[in-house]
Amino acid sequence: MKKLIFIAFALLLSLNLSAQRSRNTNQIPQTQSEPTEEQIAKHKRDMEERRDEYIQNFLSTLEADEFQKHIIKQNIISFFEAKTELYKVKYEHSMDRKNAVEKLEKTHFKDLEELISENDMTKLKEMIKGDFDEKEVVKKKKKKRKKKKQKKDK
Repeated sequence: MKKLIFIAFALLLSLNLSAQRSRNTNQIPQTQSEPTEEQIAKHKRDMEERRDEYIQNFLSTLEADEFQKHIIKQNIISFFEAKTELYKVKYEHSMDRKNAVEKLEKTHFKDLEELISENDMTKLKEMIKGDFDEKEVVKKKKKKRKKKKQKKDK
């Protein structure tokens, strides 16, 4: 019985070692194929939908009227497009790109300062810096819908 257990253990150990040795470590890993034009177009569409949803959630937090919100939306969209163009440009140093983005952030919304309130402008600057918490806005919208539905059911 002891011999049988010893032979089985030795067999498993030798199979394990031979499997590890037979693996070719010089093999180039398989990569995914290049994305097709369809996949690229779908990705762009999804990105634009997500951007529009993000902007709409941000605009719901502002106290401006519909005309002002429409102008703010156009400015935000143009800001995002300008920022992506800046990231596509090749700079010699990363500091040059960083300075260009900071300059864009400071100058792009100058004309809006006269049009909207200071509170909305500070919210806009926070959103540009990345401090806008979209999850909180979505939670508030869900609560409103839930309350509305409960009132409707009663």
